[in-house]
Amino acid sequence: MVETVPERRQVGDVVADRIEKLIADGVLKMGQVLPSERLQCEKLGISRSALREGLKVLRGRGLIRTDQGRGSYVANLMGNRDETPMMHLFNNHPRTLFDLLEVRALLEGESARLAALRGTDADFVLIQRRYDEMVAAHESGSIKDPEALARLDHAFHLAICDASHNPVLVHTLQSLTSLLLSSVFASVKNLYHRPVHKRQLDRQHARLYHAVMERLPIQAKRAAIDHIQSIRDNLHDIESEEQRLERATMRLEGWH
Repeated sequence: MVETVPERRQVGDVVADRIEKLIADGVLKMGQVLPSERLQCEKLGISRSALREGLKVLRGRGLIRTDQGRGSYVANLMGNRDETPMMHLFNNHPRTLFDLLEVRALLEGESARLAALRGTDADFVLIQRRYDEMVAAHESGSIKDPEALARLDHAFHLAICDASHNPVLVHTLQSLTSLLLSSVFASVKNLYHRPVHKRQLDRQHARLYHAVMERLPIQAKRAAIDHIQSIRDNLHDIESEEQRLERATMRLEGWH
């Protein structure tokens, strides 16, 4: 005798699969609060009881969380990566900054290319907002607060990544948030108070922004990679100069 699954459970699975696809496609992003039950039912063409069954299935899969006062939202699919021993090692050894910049060039280059190809009007509104916020902070002299400026810089790059609609890419970058912020902070702290470097970074951000917004995937990828590689080269030059000065000082003080 073949056992049949109750129809109510089948409906829940079907609804869960449809919402799960929205998460996989990047339409619903990690941490995003789900629309109201009424709106979800209208968009999916289902009843409230079917929606509730679907959300129950998704909670069981660990894809959705529901908190009192906040409602249901997409769970943190990558877990808390900031507390792993590897992250501790990265955060406490400055040399890994250059390793991280190599990874950023690879991931953000592809993010920019896909954003130019797949970005929606809503994505471009957010990218423009994040870009305008970053530029306004630069022009207002917020360099006095490099940490705040680093967060605005990072938010601009993350908005481009979100527009790639590749959830694996998005989640990979989000799982590295603390490291990415440390690399952005290093560039802000070491480069933005140097007029030549600041102008260069401002031009690179503008080039990246316009390439994505004008849907030029090849140019967008090149702009993102050039931006990260330029940061790496400039920080490397600063480090080399500091080491040279340190050696010269030691010679003057009689150290051999």
